[in-house]
Amino acid sequence: MRKLTYYVATTLDGFIAGPDGEFDFFPLEPDVLAAMNAEVPETVPTHIRPAAGLTDAPNLRFDTVLMGRGTYEPALKEGITSPYAHLRQYVFSRTLNSADPAVEIVSADPVPFVRQLKQQAGLDIWLSGGGNLAGQLRTEIDDMVIKRYPLVIGAGIPLFDGPFGPTGFTVTGTRAFESGTSVTTYIRT
Repeated sequence: MRKLTYYVATTLDGFIAGPDGEFDFFPLEPDVLAAMNAEVPETVPTHIRPAAGLTDAPNLRFDTVLMGRGTYEPALKEGITSPYAHLRQYVFSRTLNSADPAVEIVSADPVPFVRQLKQQAGLDIWLSGGGNLAGQLRTEIDDMVIKRYPLVIGAGIPLFDGPFGPTGFTVTGTRAFESGTSVTTYIRT
């Protein structure tokens, strides 16, 4: 069965974006980029892949990406209607209309939808964000890859935004980079 992986960047104080959805404050550290591009090149947006030398890079871990409306909208504002054209793209929103035939807008409850996706053949499923969608899917997340940047921003979109409900995860590995960023992997216990 396919796994749902929450692969995301966060600050030390647990925010994946600023109060208005901004994420440009996360540094583009060469050591972290090189490692992540080698391991999961499919997480690089399609329009950036040529500059990153990943034009023909295969999907190694994921063939599907899930995004909340707030995660998808920054691309739309830049005129990018299919940010991950090399993946199956699903955006969870009750207000958006499809801007691109390659992006499916899902207005249904994400939990049963993801359970169905997990039953299909293919590579794993990447939960790109946001915090609200992660909160709704917390019990469906099989593992996490958390890139923790040495920043504190004080307010913003939390890593998980949802009702109280402890869900246990076990650390399976941590890597510290010279830039100060750490990448920790977890599996649900």
